[in-house]
Amino acid sequence: MTKAGIVMKLIIAVVQDKDSNRLSNALVDKDYRATKLASTGGFLKAGNTTFLIGVEDEQVDHVLEIIQENCKAREQLVAPVSPMGGNADSYVPYPVEVQVGGATVFIMQVEQFEQF
Repeated sequence: MTKAGIVMKLIIAVVQDKDSNRLSNALVDKDYRATKLASTGGFLKAGNTTFLIGVEDEQVDHVLEIIQENCKAREQLVAPVSPMGGNADSYVPYPVEVQVGGATVFIMQVEQFEQF
């Protein structure tokens, strides 16, 4: 429980940078506030944005719908990183098609919420 008995949730959404502005605008249009953090994915070493969104319990499903509508998975060709540390003589990278985009979302209970 938080202030005045309101149950709060923290939604952490990791999205591809290409989806970041669209999601940010959609959240603002629906009067949700979010904090954006720059982050980097481990597999593709590509830029991501991590959103921290604090909402009341009954708003979680609506925020998840907004995230799903604005963060679509898609296929992309990427060149794998050389296992030899980038030595081009020992490794010829061939592009591979991987799925990127979409969102990875974590939802956590908030024990206490304060605004100063």
